[in-house]
Amino acid sequence: MKVLLIDDHPLIRSALQSVIQGLGDGVTVVGVGSAQEARDTLRADSDYELLLLDLQLGDANGFDLLVELRAAYPSLPVVVVSASDRTSDVIRAIDLGAMGYVPKRSSNETLFEALRLVMQGGIYVPPMTLGAETPPARLEGDTAPGFLAVVREQADAPAAPSLASFGLTPRQTDVLGLLLQGKPNKLIARELDLSVETVKDHVAAVLRALNVSSRTQAVLAVSQLTREQGDGQPPPWRPSTQR
Repeated sequence: MKVLLIDDHPLIRSALQSVIQGLGDGVTVVGVGSAQEARDTLRADSDYELLLLDLQLGDANGFDLLVELRAAYPSLPVVVVSASDRTSDVIRAIDLGAMGYVPKRSSNETLFEALRLVMQGGIYVPPMTLGAETPPARLEGDTAPGFLAVVREQADAPAAPSLASFGLTPRQTDVLGLLLQGKPNKLIARELDLSVETVKDHVAAVLRALNVSSRTQAVLAVSQLTREQGDGQPPPWRPSTQR
């Protein structure tokens, strides 16, 4: 597995490289210190399977670079590794297409868990985001504070519900999987050979089933369920062969 690590602090970059290489003998980590180096590296060789991104870069805003990379390399999963553990930053990163968010103060085991989950097709967010007492900043089209209360209620329940318990159809599960990859309705429609209006209907049904009102909330909800129900198996939202 080839991993690209973007962090402008040499010591942290070196430490993270060593940790990530500990995932296995077949892991190769390339570290770069700037957004421009990352662009040049990906233009020269885009055959990376995972990208780790620090939000604090000297030559670019990390969120802006996240948007740029997701647009240019939509199949390349991005995990943010940041010194910030603010709920608003986590939600914003996920909203912009990150497949994971790991605070730098996390343990090596937490980083391993996050990267393995993302490589299986899941989404990782830190637990403190889901139980935050301070409401995050409101994002356009999102009602995160209300959703976090729902997550806390689920966490307090005797047994967390499984994704299967929401009764999604196979096609809705396909749509959810692509939605979690940050793909817009037009790309989902193209990949599943559906009309955009049909995709909108499926997205609306998925949000209703998960009891959320935005894509970001859906990502957080599924991430919570994945962690609580995790058994080492790949997530159940891989696109099916149905067309």
